[in-house]
Amino acid sequence: MRRSQPPRPIAVGDVVAVYSDALGAWTASQVTGIDTAAQRAAVLELDWSGQKPSAVADLGDVQPLLLTHHNWGGEPSHCNYEWVLPRSFTVIGSLPPLVTEPSYSYSSGWGRGEQLARQRHWNSGGREDWNAPYALTCTAEELAADRTLGAVRAGVKHLTVHGITRLDCARLVAGFPDLTRLSLSGNLGTLTSAAALNQLPQLQALTIRELFGMDASDCLLPRHVPEVEEVSLDDIPVGYATAMRKTWRPHVRHGIQLDVRGARTPEWFAANATNPLREWDGLEHIPRTTYRKAVAQYEATRDAFLAEVGGGGGGGGGQQHGVIAEIGRAFAAAFNALDSRSRFIATLEREQLFDALDFLADEAQTATGRNLSAARAALIEGVDSSRDW
Repeated sequence: MRRSQPPRPIAVGDVVAVYSDALGAWTASQVTGIDTAAQRAAVLELDWSGQKPSAVADLGDVQPLLLTHHNWGGEPSHCNYEWVLPRSFTVIGSLPPLVTEPSYSYSSGWGRGEQLARQRHWNSGGREDWNAPYALTCTAEELAADRTLGAVRAGVKHLTVHGITRLDCARLVAGFPDLTRLSLSGNLGTLTSAAALNQLPQLQALTIRELFGMDASDCLLPRHVPEVEEVSLDDIPVGYATAMRKTWRPHVRHGIQLDVRGARTPEWFAANATNPLREWDGLEHIPRTTYRKAVAQYEATRDAFLAEVGGGGGGGGGQQHGVIAEIGRAFAAAFNALDSRSRFIATLEREQLFDALDFLADEAQTATGRNLSAARAALIEGVDSSRDW
């Protein structure tokens, strides 16, 4: 059943306050519009920070936050977010909307003072990018190589780890006990001891992408992580997805943004381990038949490329160069035809197709043990000469 009102009551003009790690103080914003059809709320950040306010009057003569840092030209910090008011935000009153023009910007997760921190950094003369001192982004390899992981990293509140092949969540929790936001992603990597994430009592947001190894027993439980207000899962085991959705859905009305998609079976993981186009599976703008034909064409291109370089010199000869370029032209022509039927290839899909070609070239190079840079170049040359996308 589709909602006609936001899960947590909000109205146009409402002013909301939240504590900001970026500012080390409270900050505020205003709801300027609600789109029921899209289930979005337009939110204007205010140029204010201070002690926890109990009413709008505590903000004084409040003004919109105008952005002039970097390439901004004085526009208000005004964006459309999910219409679920996060549980850490409090409505402190209402004012006539300070901005009446609609916002054409869209993002996920309501702002918590990061833009105000960037603007103040800029105003003070800082021209380098503002980096949150409490945030850490790294690869899984960098995390494993970090000798300080054995020590407690209490200063880190936001942690993003990508490129995960295998990660022990118990070890991660031991090293970062004060996390409020955690994002984990891999290339069908494995999480072990995922139930240990229940030992992060301050956790507010959890994102997991393209990882498996979890099951229903690893479910995050509200009684252990009472501050959680955002759960975003994609391409994860079906048992874990089902348990998380069932557990957290009743809490949406309390300010939980819940997004669980890509619930995958063990058979799906096995079949897609070497499929670089798997992110297209289930996307609304890519029909199911188009996805299947795209994967079949990729596999045919991979097989033809590997067969050609398997016994040759890596694409260095003119004859082999021509054969590989023709493989590329056939790839381009096939996707020209697919796109003409459903028009699904835009900038992102184009980049993903070229990433898929890099993936098959890397796979062939590993299989042959030779440098296939010339063959890779011939393949891309063939694609570029024929593609319409």
